[in-house]
Amino acid sequence: MSDHHADHDHAHHGSELSPIEARVRALESLLTEKGYVDPASLDALVELYETKVGPHAGARVVARAWLDPAFRARLLADATPAIAELDIGGRGGEHMVVVENTPETHNLVVCTLCSCYPWPVLGLPPVWYKAPPYRARAVIDPRGVLAEFGVTLPETTGITVWDSTAETRYMVLPMRPAGTEGFSEEALAALVTRDSMIGTGLPKALPVEPVEMPV
Repeated sequence: MSDHHADHDHAHHGSELSPIEARVRALESLLTEKGYVDPASLDALVELYETKVGPHAGARVVARAWLDPAFRARLLADATPAIAELDIGGRGGEHMVVVENTPETHNLVVCTLCSCYPWPVLGLPPVWYKAPPYRARAVIDPRGVLAEFGVTLPETTGITVWDSTAETRYMVLPMRPAGTEGFSEEALAALVTRDSMIGTGLPKALPVEPVEMPV
């Protein structure tokens, strides 16, 4: 038995596999036995998507842009090499464009044809991003879609919808939350949500301190 399977067996020792886990385990074992899958390569792929790519990578990009005006300028001018400065890149991120939210303009990303998505900075796409209702309505009624995600914008704020393709993937640079002056890059990154980089959400707001009224 390979180390790959031994590790998995040990991880589930004394616990029951769910039906989907059992099916995945059986398929993995069959493909490995027939030589179609290399366990080491599979482990490397899993590690990649668990630790190296995903929304936490995009959050680093956003936080750096909030702190470093020169990096922000490079990011908006030519996103792919700017993102690569943080050692982030790969399949699905070869041609990146970053669009910036402002008080006047809110950006929303969609893929109307399929589910093109910037994997290196956002990881795997959420189910709703690939669903036909979002893909259609984001273009037709972006303000209504945002409201369903809990985002209500002032009427004076325009909405620009960006349609990702196999050639070009978009990411939103959200506005920096108020009250974060003096925050470190790590602290700022913790405020960045996946949805804020798609445009269907906003960064986490700082809690409002209660005001004590004089007696």
